[in-house]
Formats: sequence, C-alpha cells, structure tokens
Amino acid sequence: MSGAHISTGDMLRERVASGDELGSKVADLMASGQLVPDELVNRLVEDRIELPDSANGFILDGYPRTVPQAEILTGMLEGKGIGPMVVHLKVDYNKIIARLSGRRQCPQCGSLYSLASNAPNIAEVCDYCGSQLVIREDDREDVIRGRLDAYDRQTKPVLEFFRQSGVECQDVDGNDGSPQAISQRICGLIQERRMAAGK
Repeated sequence: MSGAHISTGDMLRERVASGDELGSKVADLMASGQLVPDELVNRLVEDRIELPDSANGFILDGYPRTVPQAEILTGMLEGKGIGPMVVHLKVDYNKIIARLSGRRQCPQCGSLYSLASNAPNIAEVCDYCGSQLVIREDDREDVIRGRLDAYDRQTKPVLEFFRQSGVECQDVDGNDGSPQAISQRICGLIQERRMAAGK
C-alpha cells in the first residue's frame, strides 16, 4: 500500500528536539499529558500533506483529536477533493496503559521496542546500536492516564462529528492480536474501500 504515514506525535517530538522556543512549549505540554494547541497542530498537518509522498494518499496518526481540528481537516480535505475514512481502534484502557508504559525507545537510532511483544535481546539495550533504552516522557503511566482523560473529554466527540458529517467510520477491535495482525485488518479495510472506489 502506497502513501505517507503522518504521525503528529512524531512531528511534535521533532519540534521538541529542535530546542527552539516553540519546541520548549510543546515539551512542557507533552510532558504533562496536555494536548498541543489546535492552531499549531493544524499548521503542521497542512504543511505535511502538501509534501510529494502524500499525493497517493496518507494515514493521519494521532490527528484530529478535537472537534475544531476535525472541522479544519474536513475543510482541508474537501478543498483537495479527498474523501476520508476514519478507523477507530477500540482497545480496553487497561491494555493501552500496559502497552504504552511497556514501550522503550533508543535515544540514538530511534528504534522502538515493546516489553510485551518486541523486547530487545538484552534487557533495556538497543539491538542495533547498543545504546541504553529510555522511556519516553509521554509513555509514563501518569501521563498516559492524563492522555486517556483528555481523550474522553475531547476526542470521543470527534467520532460523533465525523459520523454526523457522513464520513465513513470503521471500528477495529485492537484488544487481541499482534500489532502486525491489527495493521493487516486496517490495511484490508483501506484496500476494500479503494477497490470499491475503483482506485
């Protein structure tokens, strides 16, 4: 499947790593589990979907998270003649907390690990470059719980907005199976939609 995978979380972390004033503000918000202001995230997404690798389609990961973001995105996509599909990954909150708090990242090469499903060969050491793995600030349990609270308040209404707007919404059970198996389910839905649209 061609197309870009656009993660607003990755874009924001890159901004934090830049060390500029805006990056410092974003770092403080992310470390406390708060959402970054819509205006900034909307601008990052709009710039990103203009890049050439998005021309054949793209997956937005972690966006939109609020109804105002969804309204802006709908306008962006309509302006480009793009009909979106929403994939709602349904997972029990206790499983989410266990999965995210069990993630580790290599600060040198960026490799990601899961202590449950993709643990490094040597505990807490990167398989590729031998660096000590770290827990990202936004993967600490207290921060994850804060993010889930924010989701309940701000993101659940986004699904209702899209459904009321007539956007195709697909629920996918993410409680069981490997990340690869869940990804295959999602890719299957996207492929079926493309075939139905004659693409």
